[in-house]
Amino acid sequence: MIKDFLKNRQFMIFSVLAVLIILTAVFAPVITGGADPLTGNIDDALQAPSREHIFGTDKMGRDIFVRVIYGARASLTSTFGVVILVFLIGTAVGVIAGCFGGVVDAILMRIADMMVAFPGLVLALAVAGIIGSSMRNAVIAITVVSWTKYARLARSLVLKIRDRDYVSAAIVSGSRTSHIIKAYMLPNSLPILVITAATDVGGMMLELAALSFLGFGAKPPAPEWGYMLNEGRGLIQSAPWMTIFPGLAIFLVVVVFNMLGDSLRDIMDPRDEQEAGKC
Repeated sequence: MIKDFLKNRQFMIFSVLAVLIILTAVFAPVITGGADPLTGNIDDALQAPSREHIFGTDKMGRDIFVRVIYGARASLTSTFGVVILVFLIGTAVGVIAGCFGGVVDAILMRIADMMVAFPGLVLALAVAGIIGSSMRNAVIAITVVSWTKYARLARSLVLKIRDRDYVSAAIVSGSRTSHIIKAYMLPNSLPILVITAATDVGGMMLELAALSFLGFGAKPPAPEWGYMLNEGRGLIQSAPWMTIFPGLAIFLVVVVFNMLGDSLRDIMDPRDEQEAGKC
């Protein structure tokens, strides 16, 4: 398996880029020379990119380069938080529904069906509007909307695994449900679920940025990319750098993690191997 990862050039390139992005967020104070992203000099307001301020400044005189670098912390932390939460909640619900079946399966899947019936972003906006505007509440709102995807996927995988001979043998031998889940269901389901989570990083970041852009996420003066786009939208003609650089940061991270997820799918998805064998 390790050789497969090392042989895949796309995976190696984009994994290095992903690590560099994460390190940028971790070492933001070092990269920015200890500059404060929350304060600025009003006399330096709306300066175009220059040697002193390579990304320019915003309407409060804050250095946009510093805010973009620190913004990686807020954006990546919240994005990974959403992905982990929807992965854990959705997988747990799907495995329980698939293993126990019957009334439990019917109730859980009907709840999932009701959630899927609403447009995702609209429902997230409604949830965020009810519980209040903050980055934590934006994470909660998107988690409430997005767990159903993993629940339905995990359930379908468990139903397929449940019909296999070794699972039937374990059931006949009197193995506990908890043992069957740990020994058979999760190990055979996790690879595809992990691939799905990796490919969802970019999409989750866009959803969080959208909530912040619409005023339901990060609060001022937080350096968060979606909120920075909101700040610059009124000055897009006179000070376009206020939106260009946060937008480029979002674009770069989304592309890198989408490509990384695609390469993981190419390496780990067993369905690709089966199709190759048929050919």
